[in-house]
Amino acid sequence: MTRRITASFALLSVLATAPVFADAVKDVEATTQQWITAFNRKSAPEIVALYAKDAVFFGTTSPILRDTPALVQDYFKNIGNLGNATMSLGEHRVQVFGDVAVNTGFYIRTALQDGKEVKSPARFTFVYQLRQGKWMIVEHHSSAAPEPR
Repeated sequence: MTRRITASFALLSVLATAPVFADAVKDVEATTQQWITAFNRKSAPEIVALYAKDAVFFGTTSPILRDTPALVQDYFKNIGNLGNATMSLGEHRVQVFGDVAVNTGFYIRTALQDGKEVKSPARFTFVYQLRQGKWMIVEHHSSAAPEPR
């Protein structure tokens, strides 16, 4: 009898957290999409606002480990100079571990160069932490995707 009650509570516990997990995945997806949208608007303030104050960031085009809001802002300060470049989200996976979530995958920067469309695929990992009800980027790594073999 005690085993059944314990098993029932365990099952209820798992079932009760399933909607929370699904909501967390959707929220992380939405925050990642906010980053993409802000990039496409060329809005450095909107991008930087998604990073926690103690975030750590390795950008695709910089050798500097950026670990202050000023250094993150510095990376994106010239985003307006990218002209028609846009970012699109590719294949990715979200994993949620309580108040921490990881989104790993690909994004593609597309721009016109000399009248031709040029796609620059990159790999990314965003690590988010739920802070005061909002998923904040606490770690972001981006690197150029290798050429297919």
